[in-house]
Amino acid sequence: MMRRKILAIVVAGIVLAGGALGWFMTSYNKPIKVGILHSLSGTMAISESAVVDAALMAIDEINAAGGLLGRQIQPVVADGASDPAVFARETERLIKIEGVSTIFGCWTSACRRTIRPVIEANNHLLFYPVQYEGLEQSPNIVYLGAAPNQQIVPALEWALRTGRKRLFLVGSDYVFPRVANAIIGDYIKKWRGEIVGERYLLLGSQDVDDIVAEIVKRRPDAILNTINGDSNIAFFRALRAAGITPKDILTISFSISENELASIDPDLVAGDIASWNYFQSLDEASNHNFAANFKARYGKDRVIGDPMAAAYEGIYLWARAVAAAGSAKVNEIRAKVGHSSFHGPSGIAYIDAENQHLWKKVRLGRIRGDGQFDIIWSSEIPIRPEPYPALRSRAEWDGFLKKLYDGWSGRWSNPGPGKTG
Repeated sequence: MMRRKILAIVVAGIVLAGGALGWFMTSYNKPIKVGILHSLSGTMAISESAVVDAALMAIDEINAAGGLLGRQIQPVVADGASDPAVFARETERLIKIEGVSTIFGCWTSACRRTIRPVIEANNHLLFYPVQYEGLEQSPNIVYLGAAPNQQIVPALEWALRTGRKRLFLVGSDYVFPRVANAIIGDYIKKWRGEIVGERYLLLGSQDVDDIVAEIVKRRPDAILNTINGDSNIAFFRALRAAGITPKDILTISFSISENELASIDPDLVAGDIASWNYFQSLDEASNHNFAANFKARYGKDRVIGDPMAAAYEGIYLWARAVAAAGSAKVNEIRAKVGHSSFHGPSGIAYIDAENQHLWKKVRLGRIRGDGQFDIIWSSEIPIRPEPYPALRSRAEWDGFLKKLYDGWSGRWSNPGPGKTG
């Protein structure tokens, strides 16, 4: 009798142990889910859909090399539809329903700032691939794009140094262009330039005629352009229709890369300037390999812009942190993400542990007729990120942001006439 009881206990133990081992092996082999959240529709699809392609390529490369921690990476792609409210809902779904480990996504700062509370409330992690206005530092966000001192300020300094003192500012009416132009205004005063006009249009708007008419009237030395999305097509067509060419008035853009040029028609903008950290024409072996692999995968006519390269590098930086942590859990990834580095298409991508932004080289490119850029200036060495420009205190910048947010009825972009939060 006693022997039968002992045997039953041993068998039960084996069954339980086998079940636990089976659970462990199932968990161990289960894919690591990540969210890819970008606009696949709406005004920003012109820019964001290609960023998804670059992120998916990096994931497939890592999976082909054996994956992470013995597991494959499973991307869950979601459409933010160029709408901050949709981005917030999709963020919640990716975290709570899909159970993703990390989210890679957003383009406009209106979307990033809208989903930030959701990311932070769930103690989650966002890798953000686009240059932005600064004035933010979250332990739950890794900022892969340029801070203001790594894109906007060097381009302004170059414009003034090359004799372009009278500047016209034009942008989409949301938080990035408003803050960018406030930063430009501060440095213009310091460096003794002059702003001769400042105008905004709603995201997605094609109503550019009045803005172009004012540019014709003011005759600036250069236009600093922070328009985002397909509004750029209407803007440059109107400039050329009004007889404004780069030889007369140079336009320096902060959100037009090779990818946007494929939709704008490079003949409209050839000779103008863009400020980025990466150009497809960058002559580095790591970039040649990246571009060749991208074209082999997606087609020889596809082009690559800065946010696409940043998204690609971001996947690898995240993978390095996961490998170092030995875990795909948020807290453990975040503990390792500072100081993570990867030799990507733009050079060495290195995360500053203090603020979770990347060190960046700054590059200015002149648009060619074939839709590529000739790099005409480079910082040569990576510049340390400074999220908060030093010409105002952090409290002053926070007050500036609050005024924008309150003025837009609790949003990060102008909702348009007659709309409230």
